[in-house]
Amino acid sequence: MSVQAIQENYQFEPRDLQRNYGDNMLLFIGWDHHTLFCSAHAFLVSPQQTLQDLIDQQIQAGFHQHPDFNQIDWSKVQFTLNRQPLEAEFSKTLSELNFDHKSLLRFVTPNLKGYQGSHV
Repeated sequence: MSVQAIQENYQFEPRDLQRNYGDNMLLFIGWDHHTLFCSAHAFLVSPQQTLQDLIDQQIQAGFHQHPDFNQIDWSKVQFTLNRQPLEAEFSKTLSELNFDHKSLLRFVTPNLKGYQGSHV
């Protein structure tokens, strides 16, 4: 559904442009089948950090509250980046894995279906 401004010539420069983040970028991360987190979280990340660093730092900080988090087997997690499958190469940088500003990373944890199997 498109949005129409109520004012003619409503134009502005978005404040979330890449250039406003220096060497960093915004990254959105969502954990599928775990609706305790109602939407993807936004994180400020360095494109030079590795996927493992992302897991150990931002993903850990953003999702550790969930009872399933400590049970994740990261070697079995299925990742998608911008709706495309992502091969989990944990030692590669986000830049090498084609992450860019405002990318959406989603992950699915097989056999973990949320609190007591409820997808929450």
